[in-house]
Amino acid sequence: MRLSGTSWLMIHHCPSLCTLDIVVPSSVCSCDQRRSEDCNPQSASRHSASQPMEYAVSVAPVIGMASARRLAPLPLVTVGSWLLLLSCAQFGGGQKKKENLLAEKVEQLMEWSSRRSVIRMNGDKFRRFVKAPPRNYSVIVMFTALQPQRQCSVCRQANEEYQVLANSWRYSSAFSNKLFFTVVDYDEGADVFQQLNMNSAPTFMHFPPKGKPKRADTFDLQRIGFAAEQLAKWIADRTDVHIRVFRPPNYSGTIALALLVSLVGGLLYLRRNNLEFIYNKTGWAMAALCVVFAMTSGQMWNHIRGPPYAHKNPQNGQVSYIHGSSQAQFVAESHIILLLNAAITMGMVLLNEAATSKGDVGKRRIICLVGLGLVVFFFSLLLSIFRSKYHGYPYSFLIK
Repeated sequence: MRLSGTSWLMIHHCPSLCTLDIVVPSSVCSCDQRRSEDCNPQSASRHSASQPMEYAVSVAPVIGMASARRLAPLPLVTVGSWLLLLSCAQFGGGQKKKENLLAEKVEQLMEWSSRRSVIRMNGDKFRRFVKAPPRNYSVIVMFTALQPQRQCSVCRQANEEYQVLANSWRYSSAFSNKLFFTVVDYDEGADVFQQLNMNSAPTFMHFPPKGKPKRADTFDLQRIGFAAEQLAKWIADRTDVHIRVFRPPNYSGTIALALLVSLVGGLLYLRRNNLEFIYNKTGWAMAALCVVFAMTSGQMWNHIRGPPYAHKNPQNGQVSYIHGSSQAQFVAESHIILLLNAAITMGMVLLNEAATSKGDVGKRRIICLVGLGLVVFFFSLLLSIFRSKYHGYPYSFLIK
């Protein structure tokens, strides 16, 4: 059928089929009219006025069909059909390519995970499997510096906890291809550190399946610590994947307790004929003070949170033993506080001894001055540390 005059193209598009509908106005001659009236314009007008007619032609995407061959002389219809077919083919081909690429990435990550719970990555692997789409899985990345020349003891401690967490996920019944644990070492992926403007290690980040990481996708190590249980809780908040941490059996505490009991038992056996030392008040007082110093210095907090021993700045190499926030502390900081409390207590004991003893006056005066000096100096130092952690605290004594 040959079309002339004005026509309208209506395009219908669906994922599996593309069709073209061409609506021909009644003013256009039909083949039946041509045969009966020799395409006389006047008869066509009369026919149009007496009986309005419309013809709809559906062009299928298969070029070999008879209807498509009849429409071959029409440039507008042919070009439109080809363009639409090409767009459908490109869309379907691109979607299939993405699915194949995603399947390859997931298969590769699963293969690496079967060999090692934590996948080591360099810059190329990081950009391909973590940054580049498509991705339907979450990735936990630990940025660290484990090489001996870096002397990062915190990185080694954090890596041990990270390995415990990754192994707990790898060998759990809930293991799937929706979450992977990876590590990027500074000496293997320095370009990744530069790309992310990262200047400290260790750092834990979560890369979601879609979109860019948000602020909450960076683990607050300074405030929470890097214990495996804390990391698992953070991962559950970011990915809805709950990991039950399984730690390998550690018999060091049991062995230490057995040795202590054996030592005390042996000592009691050797002194079985003279047990007066059990009633020694000074010995019990020293033991009680040791327990008090351990508890007030934050040893229990260290046991629960698992903070690093100290922090080394990777830019200038400066080591910090005191945490700058009141919400966290280092292990070295608790040791420093323990020694300061012990020195202040020793000064108080000396002051009490100088006041209550009945010895030489000159000796008592020296003991009093030494005790006073210990209390004043170490209390000033303790107050200075408190001011550095609680910003805005107005009071100080000797040392600011």
